[in-house]
Amino acid sequence: MDNNICQVYEDEIQLLEGEIKLLTEKYEDIQQESTFFSDEEILMSINSLQKEFQGESKGNESPSDLKARLGSLETDLSFLMKFTGIQFRSHSKKTVEKTGNRTVQKHRLSGNCHSLFFQLEFQLLEMRNKESVSAVITDLNIVVESGENSDVSKFVSSAGEHGNLLTFFRSLSSYAEWCEHRRCTFLHFK
Repeated sequence: MDNNICQVYEDEIQLLEGEIKLLTEKYEDIQQESTFFSDEEILMSINSLQKEFQGESKGNESPSDLKARLGSLETDLSFLMKFTGIQFRSHSKKTVEKTGNRTVQKHRLSGNCHSLFFQLEFQLLEMRNKESVSAVITDLNIVVESGENSDVSKFVSSAGEHGNLLTFFRSLSSYAEWCEHRRCTFLHFK
């Protein structure tokens, strides 16, 4: 009996150590990301946020207007999720490099489209000049768990090579929708 109790405690200790390690990594990532910004940039950001907040508190937008706007945005998001079938479950962003006019960020997305689960990992390179900002996706890695549908792997590898996220999401939405129709049809005949 004592061995079982000790084993339970040891398992709990290992879980807590894993959680501490994960939180430490997250903290280090946040610390690393914050070091990419200079003190001047941080102060400018704080000042602009304070000005925005003061402008809103003077009556530009009341809390009821903000709630209505939030409700409208939630309705739009819900419509888009129903329309495309794409639901994002998680997103993480990490700044890898930041210079005066160049920023490289690493993104990770996961979600599902109807019954297909997907994960994306890519780097977003933003170049800024005085008039515009251009963004390029590099190192796109796509994983789609398609189960018995192996014909999606060619498409996924092609989309990964070309780095075109818009085409990927459009095609994934269409493909997943027809997979769902096919599944329902086969269930109907069983």
